[in-house]
Parts: sequence; structure tokens; C-alpha cells
Amino acid sequence: MYEQVSHSLLNDILNRLKEEISEQDLRHFYTRLGANFYAIYSLFHRLYGKRPDFQEQAQRLVETMARQYIKRPEDLRQLDIERERDYNWFLHQKWVGMALYCQGFAGNLPGVEDKLGYFQELGVNCVHIMPVMKCPAGKSDGGYAVSDFRQIDPRAGSMEDIRSLSKAMREREILLALDVVLNHTSDEHEWAQRARAGEPKYQDYYYTYATRTVPDMFEQNMPEVFPETAPGNFTWDEQMGRWVMTVFNEYQWDLNYTNPAVLIEMLDVVLHWANQGADVLRLDAVAFLWKKIGSTCQNEREAHLILQLLKDCSQVTAPGVLFIAEAIVAPVEVIKYFGEDAVIAKECEIAYNATLMALLWDAIATKNAKLLNHGITSVPLKLERATWLNYIRCHDDIGLGFDNQDIERAGYEPDTHRKFLIDYFTGKFADSFARGVPFGHNERTGDARIAGSLASLVGLEYALEQDDPRAIDDAIQTILLVHSVLLSFGGIPLLYYGDELGTLNDETYHLDPAKSGDSRWVHRPNFDWDRADRRNEPGTVEFKIFTALKRIISVRSEIEVFADFNNRELIDVRNPHLFVYERYDISRRGDAVLVVCNFDARPQSLDLDEVGQWGHTGYGQLVDLISGQRPDIVNQSLVMPGFGYCWLSLAW
Repeated sequence: MYEQVSHSLLNDILNRLKEEISEQDLRHFYTRLGANFYAIYSLFHRLYGKRPDFQEQAQRLVETMARQYIKRPEDLRQLDIERERDYNWFLHQKWVGMALYCQGFAGNLPGVEDKLGYFQELGVNCVHIMPVMKCPAGKSDGGYAVSDFRQIDPRAGSMEDIRSLSKAMREREILLALDVVLNHTSDEHEWAQRARAGEPKYQDYYYTYATRTVPDMFEQNMPEVFPETAPGNFTWDEQMGRWVMTVFNEYQWDLNYTNPAVLIEMLDVVLHWANQGADVLRLDAVAFLWKKIGSTCQNEREAHLILQLLKDCSQVTAPGVLFIAEAIVAPVEVIKYFGEDAVIAKECEIAYNATLMALLWDAIATKNAKLLNHGITSVPLKLERATWLNYIRCHDDIGLGFDNQDIERAGYEPDTHRKFLIDYFTGKFADSFARGVPFGHNERTGDARIAGSLASLVGLEYALEQDDPRAIDDAIQTILLVHSVLLSFGGIPLLYYGDELGTLNDETYHLDPAKSGDSRWVHRPNFDWDRADRRNEPGTVEFKIFTALKRIISVRSEIEVFADFNNRELIDVRNPHLFVYERYDISRRGDAVLVVCNFDARPQSLDLDEVGQWGHTGYGQLVDLISGQRPDIVNQSLVMPGFGYCWLSLAW
């Protein structure tokens, strides 16, 4: 019945397509639309079917897809076809990402294009350029308060620059990832300005109210994201004379997706950036998309329906483009952002593995893998045709969102352990060399998140100041250790710009009034290209880190078991300092790699009898694929150096 209704509506829509659309060559568009329309109709009807303008809005939805398909360049259409044929292309082990601010990395977009050889030298072939859309000069939240979704910020470059960059990256087989901020706009966006001017149409693009009655009902259940810097979830706008929902900051107005016009506008934005050459779109703050009185307004069912609808529409117009879900939520919730299908990612193909990130920081501080081994088992199995984005550092703060039960299973008291981690990474713990700074510190509860560069957080800044060769080597080894996990665990490893050189905290943000109140800018550095040149000077810190990472990345690209097909098995071993897992080829179980990581500064041993076939090598011998050397084995025990890591294979 519903299928008949949907096809009837589709026929009506196609018959009413405007002349400038219907006269175009839409063969692939019509084929994909027919294949996906039942799902699109069902989702759109579930969200908006009770509205009297439902059919009119459905017409606009299809016209938006058709117009963006017509605008899609021919080379991107051909790329869509290639990726449809090789639908697992993004699960390949060759992909290695890096996230960066274009202005911090190279001044602007043309500067990034000039530095593409740097990525190729390291082995990076997916570059996430953080927000470059037009935003206010001051209240921009690092680019996430967008004032024009269809324009490049002049400080970063122009639309022609982004098209030139994307073309140059395709020629070098480097993927371009860009942000689309779905949840909110800047209060300087045209929609917000027109809402302020009293236009009801645009006031309905946001959650605005004349009195505190409805906001107070929302506030009963909504947590505060930044209680110290942005308390509450509503802001009084004097010019508009109304309260407006502002979950993140008072200058970021939350979009109202109960209005289908908002969804259609944002679909148009998504497809616009796909047509500029983005291979991957990072969808920001997706957990917050649907607001409902009586709920936390996070992870609502309707937020998932919106993402499914955006994905189905994108499959019609730009099927070669991937979505990243930026949802930093509990494992049981984040897994839902892949979608409900048993195999195919029906929402986002990629999601941040924030759990792995937080657990790795715990292992660094405790010098053991107890919580890491317990906590990682709480992450549900991903879909076959979806993948994790594995990272240790990003532009944002480090949260300590571990499950209390996992902390207790590891032998710690939750509140005490979180306090220890905050003290450790902010350098207050007696044996800590970390130089992190708190972010979002709550004076009442003592809770805080952590800011700081990877190198400063693992003690490199301290070690260099003390001119302590042993401490310098330990910090370098720790940087390489955690990256060895990111590159072997299963998913797309995401490096953060500067980590490949051991970049330290950037304290200059204190000098900029627009940044000084946000400690996260301490790890959003201006890239020092003179220092980067030292990657070619043997003996320097930069050379040691860059060269070793380059080697690990190169080895990864050649080993098929590192492709991401749920082909990883965690191995529980008695030594609490070790993190051990096997990567295997799902088609030939005999092909496997054993990954062993030691988070302690002291050498540790692993009884190979604990790891199945690896204790009985038969005719072969173990070889570390990274170093090309045979590991130290004494009486059937693998000896791992302090902060050591290895990828073991059988050499026949």
C-alpha cells in the first residue's frame, strides 16, 4: 500500500518537474531515484506526513536533488559510478587521514594545495580540512558558527580555490573531507538576521519563544554542554524579543528540523559541497539534531531518521560521497549512527571511535592496558560496510567518558580515577610530565576535559625543557606507540596535523582576544614549516617521529589484513601492561598479524602460549613487519621494550 502511494507521488512529482529540470539528461538520476524513493518517501512521511504542505515539500525535496544532480560535474558523476561498482572502496587499508585547519597549516586553501606533496611524502591520502565556510571574525567557535553555508570564508580563500584544491587532490588520489555543520548557524547567518527582523518564516527555522514557558520545559531534561562558558540552552535575543535555543554558545542558534524547509535547505547544502569535490562530508553535532520536550534532546530517534533521509537523497545525487558522524556519545549510542541495516551503513559510513581515543589516553596515564582491554569490549560490532575513524587527538577537547562499570572492572573507583586522569594530564600528579590544560572546568564538581597537543601531553615538552634524552625517547616512543594502534586496530586512522613532528602546545592563542577564552586553541597550532624541514635531519625529534610514522604507514598499506571487515580479535593476556589483538584475512584465516603494544616504560613479556597459534610457529618464525627484524623471544616469551609495539607475522 505505502509503496503504491509513494510511486504515485513520485509520478506526480516527476510530471510537475520544472521545465529547466525535466529537459536535462537525468538517466542515472531517475534510476537511483526510483530505487531509493520508497525509502525517501517513508522517512519524509514519518517526519512530516501530518503537515498539510507535505506533498509540496516532497516536490521541493526531489527538485533540490535534481538541481544538484544537474550541477554535478561530469568527472564527479563518473567517480560516483566507479565507487558504486567498488562499494567497499573506503574499507581498504590504504586510507590514512589527517585533520587540519587550513589557515593554521598553510595560511589558506591555495597554501594547502602547494603542500600536497607533504601528505604524499608521509603517506596520508585523506585530508580533513576543518570548517572553511564563511563565519564571523570573532564569535566563530573555530569555524563551527557558520554565517553562510554556500561560501568559503575569505580568510581561507574562495570557491574557486576549493574547486582547484579538490581537483589537484583527485589527481593525486587524495580524498578531500569537509565539514557541514548541521545542527546550528551563526546568529549572523541570513536566516537568523531575518528571524531577528521579525519574519515568521525564518523564526520557524529556529526554536524561538516569546516567553520562558517552553524553554523552561526543555531545560528540565536538557544537560548543559558547556556549563562554565555557556550555561543553559536558551538565550534572550533583545532585537528579536524572543528566547532562542543555543545549545553550544549564545551565538550559535539551533536549527529546527521539525520544519521540513530546514531539512531541504540543509540537504541542498550537503549536495552543494559534494559538488565542489568533497569525497567525505563530516556532519557536525548529529546527536543534537532533534529536540523534544521531556528528553535530553540528544540521540533522538528522529535524528537518525534525518540522517537516513540525507543519506538516501545523497545516494541519488552524489552516491560516491561518504558521511562521517560526529557523535561523541556512549558506544551503545554511537553505533546507531551507522544505521539499522545488518550490513550497509544507512546513515553514515564512518563514525569517530571516541571510546578508543579516551581509552588510549587512560593507558598512557596509567602505564597499563587494564581499562583499555575492558572498555574496548563495550564497543559493539560495527556494520560490515561501515568503518571507524580512529584518532588520539583532534581539534576538540579530550573527554573522559568511560563507562563506570568498565572503570570498576579495571579495579578503579570511577570518580577517583577520573580525578587522577585530570590531575595527570594537567601536570598536577607527582609523577606526571604532561603539560595539558583544563577545558570546561567545573568549579563545583571538579570535572574537566583536557586540552593540549599530543606531544605536550605525553611529556615531550617537559623532556625538551629538561634536555633529558631518556625522557625525550620515552615521549617519542609513546607517540609512535599510540599511532601504531590507530594504524592497525581496524578503521581509518586519523592523524592530527603537527603530531607527525611532535608539535608542542601553542601558547600564542592567549594573545588573540577571540581565542584567549578557549583553551582548546593550545592544540590548534600555526604549523612551523621551518621546524618541519628538520624531518630530513637525522637525529632530530622531527626526523625520528616523521620517519617512523612514514614507515608504519607504508607497511600498513601493503598488508591486506588491515582492511576493515570486522577481522580483528582481541586477545586477553595476563600481563596488564600489554594490549594484544590479531588482525586476520577473512577469506584466508591463515594470513594474520599479531599486534602487541606495551604501555609501560619498563620491558614486559608475553607468554606466547597465551596467544594460540603464535606460540606454535611450526615451520615459520616470527618477524616484526614494521622493523623487519625478528623479535626477542626467551623461553616462549616475547620480550617487549618499554613503550614498544610490534606487528608480528610468520616468515615461512
